[in-house]
Amino acid sequence: MDRFVKSFIFMSIFYLMTSSLIGVAMLSNNRYLPLKFIHSHLMLLGWVSMMIYGVGYHILPRFAGRTLKSRAVAILQFWTANAGLLGMLGFYLAAYYNPRAGIYRTVSSAFGGLEVFSIALFVYNMLATIYTKAPE
Repeated sequence: MDRFVKSFIFMSIFYLMTSSLIGVAMLSNNRYLPLKFIHSHLMLLGWVSMMIYGVGYHILPRFAGRTLKSRAVAILQFWTANAGLLGMLGFYLAAYYNPRAGIYRTVSSAFGGLEVFSIALFVYNMLATIYTKAPE
């Protein structure tokens, strides 16, 4: 298994554990309810998406009988997906506690854009892998 695939899976499990702890904290004390956005994004973009990326990069090329179009794009996608997620959530939290500082909301949105870019990298890499012509 490629190292970047293991990295996606490791981060997926890390985000699952982190978001689960946040979920229990919210359940046990209402003062943590403002973390709903962070909890849900860690679950969906962290746990679920990272697992899909890792398993997808490992299995889909094999199902298609092809080699992955670009390992470099997959590695770039790993870093942009994690930076986008953590940046978005960190600055979202800063914006929540400093609502007058609009820069935090803007920076959080920019990191959200980075997350969308990382998704586009995955879509490109998977489609380019699956739909390339097979060697004759």
